[in-house]
Amino acid sequence: MSNAPRLTALDALHRSLGATMTDFAGWDMPLRYGSERDEHIAVRTKAGLFDLSHMGEITVTGPQAADLLNYALVGNIGTVGVGRARYTMICQEDGGIVDDLIVYRLQEQEYMVVANAGNAQIVLDALTGRAAGFDATVRDDRDAYALIAVQGPESPGILKSLTDADLDGLKYYAGLPGTVAGVPALIARTGYTGEDGFELFVEPQHAEKLWQALTDAGAPAGLIPCGLSCRDTLRLEAGMPLYGHELTTALTPFDAGLGRVVKFEKDGDFVGREALTAAAERAETAPPRKLVGLIAEGRRIPRAGMAVVAGGEVIGEVTSGAPSPTLGKPIAMAYVDAAQAAPGTPGVGVDIRGTHEPYEVVALPFYKRQK
Repeated sequence: MSNAPRLTALDALHRSLGATMTDFAGWDMPLRYGSERDEHIAVRTKAGLFDLSHMGEITVTGPQAADLLNYALVGNIGTVGVGRARYTMICQEDGGIVDDLIVYRLQEQEYMVVANAGNAQIVLDALTGRAAGFDATVRDDRDAYALIAVQGPESPGILKSLTDADLDGLKYYAGLPGTVAGVPALIARTGYTGEDGFELFVEPQHAEKLWQALTDAGAPAGLIPCGLSCRDTLRLEAGMPLYGHELTTALTPFDAGLGRVVKFEKDGDFVGREALTAAAERAETAPPRKLVGLIAEGRRIPRAGMAVVAGGEVIGEVTSGAPSPTLGKPIAMAYVDAAQAAPGTPGVGVDIRGTHEPYEVVALPFYKRQK
C-alpha cells in the first residue's frame, strides 16, 4: 500500500490557484488560497467554493436497505422520504460514536451514506459487517464522486444561473438530481458553514468544468475559493461538531448533547441500543459534561485539549478553538461539568500554558444566520 496522499480530481486546479496544501485524513487538500479570514468572511457575506471530494460516499441498495440502515445506525432511516437527507450517527455496541453521517435517500431502495474522510473506511467496514442477513448491498463509492460545495448568502443566485433545477423548492437537508453547467449532479442543500448553500456530487471527470463554471458565475457576486481552514472556523462559529474533537468513540450521542439523533421508537434492534438506553437514563439522573461555547476576554487562542478551569479546579476540556472572524475574538467549544455550564457562569477560564485566561460561557451556536 502506498502512503502517498490521495489527490482529488481538482488537485491540479488548486495548485494553479496557489493553494497551500495539507495532508488531511490521507488526502492532499487545500488549506487556504490566500487569507483564511477573507475566505471566512466571503462565506458569511457573499459566497465560497469548496472542494470536499475527500468525504466518503457509501451506497446502500436493495429491498432491505432501509432495514439495514435502521439496524446499523441510530436514526430512523426508514422515515426519510425519497429526495430527503438526515443527519445521524453510527455507534459501537457500547454506544461510543464511530462517526456522524448524512444519509440521503436517492430512490426507494437506494441510499447514499456520507462519512467523514478519516472514518470512511471504518464506516464502510462496519456497514459491510452489519449487512449480514439483510437483502441489501453496501458499495464503496468514494471514487465515483467528486464533491464541490458552494456556501454563503449569494450561493442560491449563483447556482440558479447554472441550473434549471427547482432550487426554490429544495429544502434544507434535501437533494435532487439535476444538471449544473451541463454536468449531471446530485444537488443537496446541505453544508457545514452555518450558511445557506449547496453540495454538488458529480463524477470526478466533470469536477473541473463545474468548478470553473461556478467560479465564473460567482465572480460578480464575490465568490472565492475556500480551503479547509476557514471551513473549520465557520463550523466552529455555527456550533457544529467535528469528529475527533466534539465526537469520539469515548462519547455517546447523549454525552455530546446530541441524544436527539438516537431514535429508540423505531422498530427492531439496532447496534448500541442497550448501551444507549442506559446512557439516556444516566443523562437524565446525572447530567454528563455539557458542550458549551467559550468566548475569550483576551487575545490568546484556546486549543483542543486545554483544560477549562474554575476556582482552581479543572471543570472541563476544550475540544475546538480558533479566532472567530465574525466575533473578532478567540472562541472555543468545550465539555464542562454540568454545574458550570450555564451561560454567564462566573470565574471560568482556560489554562493556556499555565495562565488561566478568563472566558465567558455562552450557549451554542456563537453565530446564527438571519433567515
